Amino acid sequence: MGWGLLANLPLGRGCPYIPRMSQEVHALPAFYTSPPGEAARWVLAPALSGFWPELRGMEVAAIGWGQPYLPLWQAEAARCLALVPEPVAEGVAPPAAVMPELNLPLPDLSLDRILLIHALEHVERPDALLRECWRVLRENGRLLVVVPNRLGWWSLTDHTPFGQGRPYSRGQIKRLLRSRLFTVERRENALYVPPFSSRWALAGTRLWEGAGRRLFPRFGGVILAEARKEVLGGLPTGTVPKRRVVEMPV
Repeated sequence: MGWGLLANLPLGRGCPYIPRMSQEVHALPAFYTSPPGEAARWVLAPALSGFWPELRGMEVAAIGWGQPYLPLWQAEAARCLALVPEPVAEGVAPPAAVMPELNLPLPDLSLDRILLIHALEHVERPDALLRECWRVLRENGRLLVVVPNRLGWWSLTDHTPFGQGRPYSRGQIKRLLRSRLFTVERRENALYVPPFSSRWALAGTRLWEGAGRRLFPRFGGVILAEARKEVLGGLPTGTVPKRRVVEMPV
C-alpha cells in the first residue's frame, strides 16, 4: 500500500484533496451516500466539530477517508489535505506520484491538526502510520482518531466500513497512541444508532444517540480520541529519515 498524490483539486476554499482508495475501503464513497453512511455523517460531523470548533489559519489533514468531514474546517483553515492509501480500484485516474508505504508525502513539522478516520483499522502497520503522523505534526500538534469500537454494533456487521478491519477498545487505542508518543487528552464514544439499512429505521437517530450516551456510554459504534504530540520523549522508534524516494509514473 502506498499514498496517492494528485494535482491540487478543490475541496472547497484552500482544500486540495487526494482522492485515492485502498482495497479495504474502496466502498467508502458509496457508503456515505447510503442511509447508514448519511446517519454516520450526521452523528460524527458535530462530534468532530465539538473537538475542534475553530482551526483558523491552521494546516489540517485528514488521513483515511476524511472527505465528508473536511468541510467542517475548510472555510477557516489555511489549508486542508485529504490523504488516502494508493488505489487498487479500476477506473480511477493514476496518481502523479506514488509514495512508499506509510510514508506521508509531507515535510516534517508541517501540520497543526490531523484527523484519522477509516485509517487505523485498515492499515497493516497502525504503529507506523502513527509514527508518520508524529513526524509531520508540529510541536503543539494534535491528532483526532476515529476508530470502530470493539463493543459497538457497527464493528459486528460487515456491511459498513466500520465493520471491516480491526476494531479497538478504549484501552487499546490509548496504549497504541501512547506507544507512538501521543497523550490522549479526551475520549468520547458516538454512533449509538444501529447500522440500519433503511432511512425509515434511521429516522430515530437523534433518540438513539441521546439514549445511548445516557444508558450505554461505552457501547457507541466508534471511539473518538484526541491526542497531543509529546516532544520531550524523543523520536518514536523507527522514525523515518527526512529524505524520501518518490516514484513518478511514465
